[in-house]
Amino acid sequence: MLLPWVAHWIAAVFFSRAVAQYSSDQCSWRGSGLSHESHRRDVEQIYLRCSQGSLEWLYPTGAIIVNLRPNTEPSSGALPSHACIKPRTDSQGAQVYLEQAGELSLLLEEKEQALGTVHCFRLAEVALFVEAVAHTDISRRITAFQYELVPSQRPGVHMYPYLHPGTVPCKPCSNEEILMAVCTSDFAARGVIQGVVKSSSSPGTHDHASVAVTLSQLFRQKSRVFAWGGARGRSWSGRVNVPLQCGVHPGEDEHLITGSVHFGEAWLGCSPRYKDFLKLYHTARDAGTNPCQMDTD
Repeated sequence: MLLPWVAHWIAAVFFSRAVAQYSSDQCSWRGSGLSHESHRRDVEQIYLRCSQGSLEWLYPTGAIIVNLRPNTEPSSGALPSHACIKPRTDSQGAQVYLEQAGELSLLLEEKEQALGTVHCFRLAEVALFVEAVAHTDISRRITAFQYELVPSQRPGVHMYPYLHPGTVPCKPCSNEEILMAVCTSDFAARGVIQGVVKSSSSPGTHDHASVAVTLSQLFRQKSRVFAWGGARGRSWSGRVNVPLQCGVHPGEDEHLITGSVHFGEAWLGCSPRYKDFLKLYHTARDAGTNPCQMDTD
């Protein structure tokens, strides 16, 4: 629903303001609503051009429009199709809407932000409209969240539940997806799934389990989600999130463990038994169809 005064705000931004406000590093923005004190319906436009970053709006008044514009060539095949935001648990003072073609839909209420729940949406032609909520005292209010851009075609990304408001499609990865996951996932390792460490079933969150893994080989990782040490200092260890409905199968069998990192947490993607992966990998290597090479010894 587009309120008349909101329509006036949006029109003012697109037709009256010649100079947009850009963040200093193109990835994150930090600003203050105190500049809007005398014009409480001011709207400021922000452009963020990185795959991930953050926003921190102190003393929110008026509104800001956040345009997420990935600095990626469409021909690269890695153009993200979704964006996700994770509010800081102390975030308050504003509500977040999706703005598309002049229409607003509520994405995140002010009171929901204390849960820190991730919210995802399709990126195409969408901006975030962050509207300050009227409060008599804004001195202690800060609206803050992290964002990241996610390509929906990445191997194993179907296991990330926040992209799927309904049921997560717990389908096994195809042979092609497994071989590509070794090359393009945020982490790829050989290891054993030890068992469930904890599960989340808080109101407003997606149910998932955090499982402990011990890795005998770490081929690649992003953001250091796995630590060296483990049993007798001869392995890597860490935790990986898995949607509960997809099942967790702890045991002694080694698996190829791949996945993605979202907001500092590891999420499981393609994970066949390691001996099955080796057979697949060697067959593809002999045929010259491997998308990349790795040391499997």
